[in-house]
Amino acid sequence: MTNLFILPDSFLFDLTHSETLVVCLLFVWTGFVRTGLGFGGAALGLPLMLFIRPDLLLWLPVIGTHLLFFSGLTLSRRLHHVDWVYLRQALWFIIPPALAGVFGLVNMPAIWLNLFIYAITLFYGVIWVLNRVIKSQHGWADKLLLMIGGYVAGMSLTGAPLMVAVFMRNVNRERLRNTLFVLWFTIVTIKMVTFITLSVNLHFIEALSLIPAAAIGHVMGLKAHNKIIQNDQVFKQWVGAGLVVVSILGLLNLYQSICLNVEGKAQFCWVSSILNKYGG
Repeated sequence: MTNLFILPDSFLFDLTHSETLVVCLLFVWTGFVRTGLGFGGAALGLPLMLFIRPDLLLWLPVIGTHLLFFSGLTLSRRLHHVDWVYLRQALWFIIPPALAGVFGLVNMPAIWLNLFIYAITLFYGVIWVLNRVIKSQHGWADKLLLMIGGYVAGMSLTGAPLMVAVFMRNVNRERLRNTLFVLWFTIVTIKMVTFITLSVNLHFIEALSLIPAAAIGHVMGLKAHNKIIQNDQVFKQWVGAGLVVVSILGLLNLYQSICLNVEGKAQFCWVSSILNKYGG
């Protein structure tokens, strides 16, 4: 009987108690961003999750399950506020690259995937800190951004800012957030079906257990949405600064990992080469 009152050594994904708490807080954050901005939950949460466990195929199915759940919940009574005409046009340019991105995710080495995540996150962070906006002024640029965004979303679910730049120019502001939710729902559905086809573990039980944490952030984001939109530039600059710091730390961590694990590291890591040369 006493064993019932003893906490196990690990919870989700064999994480420690402190790591589990951090993961719960990160999913509160992703839920807040997703509904507060209407996009960016994965882009702003995934780089932090990689510090806990550097495995994209661990986190993406969980994030995908949450996107399907909360997008469906949000859209259940708002489907008449969606720009279906433009969405159908855009999907022709988004879906094929997204499929290519999913296959790249499954087949690419983990070190390159993590490098890709931190690089794209650093790009977003710098743009937001400098108060720059990804803009599209021409039809060909729209198509290019949609295709690149689709590929990035297929690989890592972090392509939202690229596609949002196009949707903001072509969709009425009142219908923008709901249209984007349908877009995320469509992309994630394709991604999850592909995962199932390729026998990728969806970690469904873990995803369900993290829904309460994400729900807290979801409700907070709904309440803060109007204030965030009114102070969009300030919010993005603060978040962008955080993204820059996280990305740089992540890239340094990857560099260190490569230096420690790659055979013949002196050929790949000039720091180690110099230290070995002068350190005897």
